[in-house]
Amino acid sequence: MPTAAQPGGTPARSKRADAVRNQRTLLDAAAEVFVTSGIDAPIREIAARAGVGLGTLYRHFPTRADLVAAVYSHQIEACAEAGPKLLAEADSPFEALRRWVDLFVDFLVTKHGLADALQSDSDRFAALHTRFLDRLMPVCAELLDAAVDAGDIRPGMRPYELMRGIGNLCIGRDDDPRYDPRRLIELLLQGLRTNPHPDEGTGVFSP
Repeated sequence: MPTAAQPGGTPARSKRADAVRNQRTLLDAAAEVFVTSGIDAPIREIAARAGVGLGTLYRHFPTRADLVAAVYSHQIEACAEAGPKLLAEADSPFEALRRWVDLFVDFLVTKHGLADALQSDSDRFAALHTRFLDRLMPVCAELLDAAVDAGDIRPGMRPYELMRGIGNLCIGRDDDPRYDPRRLIELLLQGLRTNPHPDEGTGVFSP
């Protein structure tokens, strides 16, 4: 059956595919801008990073809150989908866990300021927070279990505690340029190991 065409002869399915690509490009660009410039970054900066006009951005996300919520949801899914992929690709379950934690920290940085951006829409924020836990806690649990089964880390670390602890270590990053939470998070991960390797990874144990 032929694909229905829009005025001008462009297939409707192609239009939809273009719209999906534009939306994903905007979400990726917004996430990058939020990391470097904060949640209140100019909308023009996001559109420029994505290579689209402001009109295109506003068609997809009429308000800043819509954009921030969509970025949050997009990052949740990306972080959740990364876990199984890393387990399949990494040299060890511990390396998969470490790389996933790095993505999780990136996510937390992107998420900074979300509550303020959505303070007029608390129901939406509550739903996103529930989705955050429902999607990411099982992934974290899978990575921890795999690392325990491989003998890489000691048993006993619960996924919620690890995620909550990492979140707490990320607090204050924006207020103090001298503070690097990733150094402390690496120390935390090394503390889980059955046989720590002082010079592995970021080298935070080096003098």
